[in-house]
Amino acid sequence: MRCFTTEIKLEFGELKEPAVLWGYIPSNFSEIDIDRKHPAVLVLPGGGYGYTSEREGEAVALRLAAEGICAFVLKYHTAPARFPVALSEALTAIAYIRENSEEYHIDSANVSVCGFSAGGHLAASTGVHWNKEEILKGIGRKALEVRPDNLILCYPVITSGEYTHEGSMTNLLAERRQDAELIAFNCLEAQVAEDTPRTFLWHTWDDGAVPVENSLYFAAALAKNKVVTEMHLYPHGNHGLSLGNHVVNGDWKYEEKHPSAEWINKAVDFIYNK
Repeated sequence: MRCFTTEIKLEFGELKEPAVLWGYIPSNFSEIDIDRKHPAVLVLPGGGYGYTSEREGEAVALRLAAEGICAFVLKYHTAPARFPVALSEALTAIAYIRENSEEYHIDSANVSVCGFSAGGHLAASTGVHWNKEEILKGIGRKALEVRPDNLILCYPVITSGEYTHEGSMTNLLAERRQDAELIAFNCLEAQVAEDTPRTFLWHTWDDGAVPVENSLYFAAALAKNKVVTEMHLYPHGNHGLSLGNHVVNGDWKYEEKHPSAEWINKAVDFIYNK
């Protein structure tokens, strides 16, 4: 497996450093298929737009790479950087993956975005805003260069209304938190359209940080627009489960798992069975 880091640079004045993209690229072997094309997944960790969680990055990417998927983890800018910095970086990272599809043996028609919590809001944002001219103009990209083919949303922040995660919205918008236009733009269930990518979602019913209504609203909007969707709800579970096993939980014993730990295998099936 090839591992590397590269920079995602934007021309935003407040950014002193570029975002960082980690790549985990499975090797091709002649005894299997030296020319095999792999799906790719861009992983966006959560952290309330205040930081990027390590528990939702490398461990997830390695699981995906073990299934023959080219995995990338983006350490996007968080507060004090504000909207649309993170969205612009995520879309630019998708374009980077497609531009380098030959080098990394990637199927450029099967590029997914996987996001957790606030990273789920960012992932869903790429799926509903990939063709917005005001965003594309800022990064100098064309819509089809940045459109994800699948969304994998893990206990995502979706709405900016009653059931939002206020910390995420405050970190994302800051002094513009009361801007009606920006609030509407980031109320993602209202932005779903027929061209929103097919979507895989999971959430716990009693999530105490990001209410399950976030996923329910998005799923309802996807159904209304006839977007292919797979959704899994688990009765109990804390927010931020990630892989739901001992790898991402320091006080869990080996083989101790949450029922949601199955999501990664189901998501892999969803990615491969387009």
